[in-house]
Amino acid sequence: MIQFTPAAMEHLRACLDEGETVRVGVQGGGCSGFTYVIDITEEVDEEDMLLDIPGVSVYIDPHSADILAETTVDFVKTLHREGFTFVNPRANTTCGCGSSFS
Repeated sequence: MIQFTPAAMEHLRACLDEGETVRVGVQGGGCSGFTYVIDITEEVDEEDMLLDIPGVSVYIDPHSADILAETTVDFVKTLHREGFTFVNPRANTTCGCGSSFS
């Protein structure tokens, strides 16, 4: 299943308020076919799966779970970019910016 690096977990914990959870998934779009999605929400769908990640409730829909199996989510902060990155060994191609894949 999806793994989160310590940097990603630290950033998520800092962003969440009481009662909020994280939803991770994919949606159609982007130059390569799919884009990664990570949102903070208070609502979850009854079909969503709860990931076993200490300290943060992370939900993923069943369709995205299949696509994101073995993916690692990291949080990077450089001079050029700050945000979450997804390292998905199952992706066949990725775009230049790294936010979409097929």
